[in-house]
Amino acid sequence: MSTPPSEAALFLERHPQLETIDLLICDLNGIMRGKRVGRELLSKVFDQGFYMPGSVMGLDATGDTVPETLLGLETGDSDNLCRPVPGTLAIVPWCDSEVRAQVLCTMHELDGSPFFADTRQALCRVVERFTALGYTPGIALELEFYLIDKERDANGSIQHPRAPGSNRRMSSTQVYSMDDLDDYDFFIRDVLDTARQQGIPADAVIAENAPGQFEVNLDYGNDILAAADNAVLLKRLIRQVAKKHDMEASFMAKPYIDQPGNGLHIHLSLLDAQGKNIFAAADVLKNSFMRSAMGGLLDLADATQALICPSVNSFRRLAPGECAPTSKTWGFDNRSVALRIPAAGGKATRIECRTAGADANPYLATATMLIGIGEGLLNKTEPSAPVVDNAYSQDHPLLSDNQRDALRKMEAEPRLAEWLGEDFVRIYIATKWFDVRLFDKQITALEYELLLPYL
Repeated sequence: MSTPPSEAALFLERHPQLETIDLLICDLNGIMRGKRVGRELLSKVFDQGFYMPGSVMGLDATGDTVPETLLGLETGDSDNLCRPVPGTLAIVPWCDSEVRAQVLCTMHELDGSPFFADTRQALCRVVERFTALGYTPGIALELEFYLIDKERDANGSIQHPRAPGSNRRMSSTQVYSMDDLDDYDFFIRDVLDTARQQGIPADAVIAENAPGQFEVNLDYGNDILAAADNAVLLKRLIRQVAKKHDMEASFMAKPYIDQPGNGLHIHLSLLDAQGKNIFAAADVLKNSFMRSAMGGLLDLADATQALICPSVNSFRRLAPGECAPTSKTWGFDNRSVALRIPAAGGKATRIECRTAGADANPYLATATMLIGIGEGLLNKTEPSAPVVDNAYSQDHPLLSDNQRDALRKMEAEPRLAEWLGEDFVRIYIATKWFDVRLFDKQITALEYELLLPYL
């Protein structure tokens, strides 16, 4: 019998105009790195893989390798084997014709075993351990982002874009506004159409809580790795489509200090062997599985915050009254808490984690939620009382409000190393402390304005 054609061979046959392929790999910060190769190398990449230095998994905010990770010249800056993720090879429609494609890749050791510092491989380890509990997660992700005018204002600051045609610059908060959706229908249709062409299940876009802010939803599914893959690829897609329309798109957690930040909301349910949602109950607040899951998430909230709020800017988003949680709280249909049970019941009963910023690496944000729920189920952790009404106006244990405290709490929690691997936790903490010191070395314009003339 003849060998069936490979994914690469079939793709090349369907796209005779193809010239180049972007080989993409997601670094620790959720930023795409990689190589661009000619079509003649695609089959070899799928058959044999390709090589990149492992040091790309230990980069600081400037894109330079952090020496303390021991992934750079300290250990020879050696190469690692990278392989494509099956099913992610797709044309990039934002190019004028079908001349370029992309494929998501993941990093391995030279012997083919998973590379400990690859965030996708870290999620693989967490999924493998979680699956041993006997439950299948169902997951959906929501990503918030801002559209930004490429032209800066008179002070050199970012500003909201002008809608083509009307030339109207968005200036007010019109949550769920259909007019805003109409003004940017050209962009939204392009995003959804491009996502369909790439097999990314983006199913809705809404106008969010600030001018120029939108939310895009990824459809519910049971493949955890595919969900995180799709989130990583969707962020790239939105930025590229915005650029095509002469705008910028940003998933920065807090691009405007006087406007709400961008969140990554993760919705997760659990199915048993019969496909029944174990969180569903007549009184969901008394459901033992739900309580254990909430208990675990709250118990690890301090230690995992540095993973889902990964930068100095992430913590600017966590402000009272801005629909970003500031306390370790949970409740039913309540957007002031960190862990929300949406009103939809029955088969749709789920936990929504609202703490993560849109700047979080989707692999690590997803892993964080599985770790918390897994620990809660294993230990039958009992949560605090659910919150009723406005959590911001009540007295509850607070989340860290700065990156230093979050990193210290992460360092003090041994359970993270059990799930993610000791070496992974080590390099993550090393890179983030490096970033803290980098930002500490900056003097802001406000310091010059308010302090220099008078002190």
